[in-house]
Amino acid sequence: MDDAALGARVIARRLLSGGAIQQNWLYEVEKDGARQEWVVRTDNAATLAVSRSRPEEFALLRAAWDAGVPVPEPLFQGTHAGKPFFVMRRLHGEANAVALCKAVGPEGDAALLRQCGAALRRIHAIRPPRADLPFLGEPPADPALAFIAQMQGRLDAAGTPRPVLEWGLAALRRHAPPPVPAVLVHNDFRNGNLMVRDGALQGVLDWEFPAWGDPHQDIGWICAPCWRFTNQQLEAGGLGHRADLLAGYGPGLDESRIPFWVLAATIRWAVIAADQGARFLSGVERTLELALTAHLLPALEWQVLQQVETLDA
Repeated sequence: MDDAALGARVIARRLLSGGAIQQNWLYEVEKDGARQEWVVRTDNAATLAVSRSRPEEFALLRAAWDAGVPVPEPLFQGTHAGKPFFVMRRLHGEANAVALCKAVGPEGDAALLRQCGAALRRIHAIRPPRADLPFLGEPPADPALAFIAQMQGRLDAAGTPRPVLEWGLAALRRHAPPPVPAVLVHNDFRNGNLMVRDGALQGVLDWEFPAWGDPHQDIGWICAPCWRFTNQQLEAGGLGHRADLLAGYGPGLDESRIPFWVLAATIRWAVIAADQGARFLSGVERTLELALTAHLLPALEWQVLQQVETLDA
């Protein structure tokens, strides 16, 4: 991307690690006589159909910034060579999930988890209707049943038999909680999408999947076993204990709803992993990360079986 597209003099740039669905480029630029570090976010060669577009993600990032959520400051958006992009100010810190697990150690970091809970509460304070987020549509009357229907639709569309995931969806139907008022859910709030520096949460990253839904969805997602990495004993993303996450969030949640959304999270990640494998096999994007993601499916299916047994007990 050149000077004209960014409206600044480009000094250096490099592709950042991560970003299985989108690309993140670090640009060092000079603008108005001062050097700045920007992150330019744009599409990969192949994307997931369920991922928000870059203009939509930019609008979500701005809404979160205005709500006081710790996020990278959104600067501007545009189009270059036919591809949309947006620019945000760089945050400094560590976002690698395994590195963060090692940093908090086997006992976790209660203070960090309380900060995560507080950030989620700010996200969930964004509620419909919102004129600045029209692409989110009308909130579902029943987020749990809407989730089940969405996952069933994606399995049907893929055309590959997934009996364990079908079994998990059947369990979700049996245990679907009654609906609650919809809020904005991040839908990917977990270790790996959190920027941390010196034990403090710097920013919530990757706003590709937000939607109106049940606030317990985000709690279930970060508490799913798949995000604990080297700290399986720490149920909140391998970073600490769920009790600290909920303490930081404050009142208003119903803990009895969380097991449902933990199972839902495991099924959803398994469906995404299958989709990532399909992207690799399509030949459009032959990256090792996509191929390896598909290999997570057997472990995820085993977790689904365990969680169904717990939910049915």
